[in-house]
Amino acid sequence: MLMSARMIPRELEPVLRSSLRGFPVVLLTGPRQSGKTTLVRHTFPELPYCSLEDPDLLLRAEADPRGFLGGLPQGAVIDEAQRMPALFSYIQGIVDRNPDTRFILSGSQNFLLMERITQSLAGRAAVLRLMPLSLSELWRSGRSSERYESYLFKGLYPALYVKPVGIAEYYRAYLETYVQRDVRQLRQIQDLSAFTRFIALCAGRTGQLLNLQALATDAGVSVHTAKSWLSVLEASYIVFLLEPYHANFSKRLVKMPKLYFWDTGLAAALLRIESEPQLDTHYLRGGLFENLIIAEWIKRRLHQGRQPAAYFWRDSSGHEIDLLIERAESLFPVEIKSGQTFAADFVKGLQYFGRTAGSKAAPGRLIYGGDSNFSFLQTDIRSWKDPDACSDA
Repeated sequence: MLMSARMIPRELEPVLRSSLRGFPVVLLTGPRQSGKTTLVRHTFPELPYCSLEDPDLLLRAEADPRGFLGGLPQGAVIDEAQRMPALFSYIQGIVDRNPDTRFILSGSQNFLLMERITQSLAGRAAVLRLMPLSLSELWRSGRSSERYESYLFKGLYPALYVKPVGIAEYYRAYLETYVQRDVRQLRQIQDLSAFTRFIALCAGRTGQLLNLQALATDAGVSVHTAKSWLSVLEASYIVFLLEPYHANFSKRLVKMPKLYFWDTGLAAALLRIESEPQLDTHYLRGGLFENLIIAEWIKRRLHQGRQPAAYFWRDSSGHEIDLLIERAESLFPVEIKSGQTFAADFVKGLQYFGRTAGSKAAPGRLIYGGDSNFSFLQTDIRSWKDPDACSDA
């Protein structure tokens, strides 16, 4: 099958192919509109495609699941699979009887899908995640920008790069769809306007320590409600929490996670940023740049089928490492600075961490908003434009 001229090649495609050779079922999850449907239909054109978004198809599957699956003897791509999780038990029986049958299950609600996978398809299914575009995918497709602010503002959802859609209109529709449909499936949230306000308050805390009590107070809800709503945002791939690294190097360490969005364009829309130039003086410009780089680092690993061992580190004195990658034998510290002009104090945190962690610390890296790559005081300085800036190499 020829690739659509509008499809941006995805790094996950070879992993998806190899996973289906090794497992009878592959679960592909990720945010709404991250490109899951486009990817699976392009990668497996020989398999029938069934979307449970189609109410008639969903009704048939619910009324006669055995008959529905019986019409798919070689397997199928089943999109929005979380709409009928009862199918998973029937699929288990089919793949156990016929190991050559292959199913791709895709959906955007991680909690509902993973719950059924662990119940019905444990050991039979590979689990992969497709996030919004990585910068490296976008650059390889020839869609590059000289200013990182353009990515902060526009975000990295594929539709924004292959369809003639306005940025403001896209995110308005995205939020309306998410709140009105996805949230109602995950939780019976009665006050949707309060929930929308809660998401916006989360955007205002991008790159900051998550103080759940303060967030709940600002949102006018209980801590219990705030915790529940945050779990909804995590399960539907709107936000993620970067956990602190807890190893004790004879220091008292911060134990609260930091809050990030999977896509900076959505965060910018929630912050009511209406144009790219507004970011030049916005108070969260640095936090959004940090978000962009950390999300890029994690997305690359997910798109390679790897679990990212990513953390941050901060002690009680305020010394901090923005991103700490745990390796088998060492800790790889990464600092992130939005400034376009390098300054010597950019690497102070890396030097402090190196002294504190001792032999566990690998040589650090700084990713900054400038254009040049070089070495400074044994620190690898990388431009955000470097395609290998967010690699372990």
